[in-house]
Amino acid sequence: MAEDVGGGLVGGVGVAGGEHGERDVAELEAAISELSGKLALARDGLERLRITRETVAEVLAEITPATAVEAGTSPEGESVASAYAGAKRQVIGVLTVPNWQPGMTSDVLPSVYRDILEVVADAPGPIRARQIVPRIGLPA
Repeated sequence: MAEDVGGGLVGGVGVAGGEHGERDVAELEAAISELSGKLALARDGLERLRITRETVAEVLAEITPATAVEAGTSPEGESVASAYAGAKRQVIGVLTVPNWQPGMTSDVLPSVYRDILEVVADAPGPIRARQIVPRIGLPA
């Protein structure tokens, strides 16, 4: 390829008008800088996901079927075990509720939650929280 520096092509890139070329270079450098920042953020996010996956794999490896407890039964009669069975829990003033899984019944819920479900199910229509509280024996 012939090089024409006087206003034509140099290696396939237009060089006519030095001002225009400098602007293109500045725009490309700005784009590279922006994309480099986005790439760094994406790499950080990917690293956090990798660490999270490793942590979840370690926790799941510690939970064996022998330590799993029944959380309920499915409609087919199969037992549904809690994903947290065998895991050490530290409860500080709250009731924990297992994540819902197909086939779970209200039997896996703490008794106060079951009481709330019963009050709502027995209500003839919509019900407000302030109507539920006295019916489950809590002060209004």
